[in-house]
Amino acid sequence: MTVPGGFNAAEFLLAQGRPDAAAVVSARRTLRYAELSAEVRRVAAGLRKLGVRPEERVMFSMVDDVELLTGILGAMLAGAVAVPVSTMVTGLELGKVLADSRARVLCVSGEFAGSAAAALTSAPEVTDLVLDRADPAAFPSGPRVHRWAEVATVDEPVEVSTWDDSPALWLYTSGTTGQPKGAMHRHASIRAICETYAHQVLDTTSSDRFLSVPKLFFAYGLGNSAFFPLAAGATTLLEPARPTPALFAARAKADRPTLFFGVPTFFAALLASDVPDDSFSSVRCAISAGEPLPVSLFNRFRARFGVEILDGIGSTEALHIFLSNRPDLVRPGSTGVAVPGYRIQLRDERGVSIEEVGKPGELYVSGPSIATGYWARYAATKQVFQGEWLRTGDSYVRNSDGTYTCLGRFGDMLKAGGIWVSPSEVEERLLEHPAVAEVAVVAAPDADGLDKPVACVVAAPSSAVAAEELIEFCRSGLAAFKRPRAVVELAELPKTATGKIRRNVLRELVRESLQQPQPQS
Repeated sequence: MTVPGGFNAAEFLLAQGRPDAAAVVSARRTLRYAELSAEVRRVAAGLRKLGVRPEERVMFSMVDDVELLTGILGAMLAGAVAVPVSTMVTGLELGKVLADSRARVLCVSGEFAGSAAAALTSAPEVTDLVLDRADPAAFPSGPRVHRWAEVATVDEPVEVSTWDDSPALWLYTSGTTGQPKGAMHRHASIRAICETYAHQVLDTTSSDRFLSVPKLFFAYGLGNSAFFPLAAGATTLLEPARPTPALFAARAKADRPTLFFGVPTFFAALLASDVPDDSFSSVRCAISAGEPLPVSLFNRFRARFGVEILDGIGSTEALHIFLSNRPDLVRPGSTGVAVPGYRIQLRDERGVSIEEVGKPGELYVSGPSIATGYWARYAATKQVFQGEWLRTGDSYVRNSDGTYTCLGRFGDMLKAGGIWVSPSEVEERLLEHPAVAEVAVVAAPDADGLDKPVACVVAAPSSAVAAEELIEFCRSGLAAFKRPRAVVELAELPKTATGKIRRNVLRELVRESLQQPQPQS
């Protein structure tokens, strides 16, 4: 058998920057490219010394800092599979993905020692723990325990053959429902997203500085804070702490990013905060993904901070953004057009391609970074990965100018009076009201068991929510059948670790709201 030509994504990324150029800036350390390369190689050698073999999984439950970055790259350089996981899960949840991945090595930051210790009771196959600022006494006996410094100081050559299709990275996702599934990505997929979205949409260069609200543990943040900056020979600005408007405004003022990545809920939080209007003066472009960016947020953010936001859509299964607006060519309220290298289709419920403008359909994408499938999930893989096409589960329409607009998840669409209603359309209208900071519209059954739209609203600072007023506000700007039948005020909207609104949780929260008599509207 002929072995394919060699390619390793970590080797590729480390080779792009000038040795003396700044590669990583964090609160604790700054590394130049030569220093980053040397440390990644030591981590790779350290993992090999622990007994990690090619294609074995190394899981990371760590804060966004130099250790996590060098750990992910070091695992890939050693031919292993890096598995960064959400740091917002419980010990029980972490234990499930740890056992599912059959990882032998777990790397843990001190902040997550408690959940990691609990997770180990569900994952007896773990043989080695690597701890960064964590107390070994907090962990059960069994796995061998190592300090991060021990692993990251092994100075031995690492010679492992990998190629385009070698597994490099697993990212766990559950979508909106279901058990977590490990999306498996090749080394070549990492190069692909750098050469398509980063280079051809963002036009990244070595002078760029990247600041991302989304963390390294999921696809969007991993591209923003690791793959894109390193592929351009640029600088990544890592932030280990929980993101807040004040913290990120301060980081932006101090570290002068040129590219700023967020999600709609964080852009809304910035607008609701009192951070200075010049906080993002160094930013040439902001990027949003995760959920559709409402027109009102785009307009208000540009008016206040002077920065244009590019809305796009990606997925864990596609590794990053594949449909996006372009700098200076934004159509607010749309997700733009296909990223070069990707193809888009809309299909009806029978799987037939939709060619008509304005007709809703399910979004399918084909491109060079699509995962090879889900680990040990045969049925789910067959359902989502269909030949060269990835079935996204998102409902979209194509506009007359060739751009695409999101209508929401297929399962989030609702009917009012027998007519389909897009939650995002109602949410967009409600966000125009000055009393509304955040909103999500979901369906809840009324006293007759019929689904009706309910608006879950977070009030703007110093504002009060008046249900009748908001319902009438929707009636005056939308067709009457689209108006919410009830308004539920919440202190905050429940969100996933990636900032997406947990609509399934909201549906349970508001289920009783329509069982009570409602005011006539």
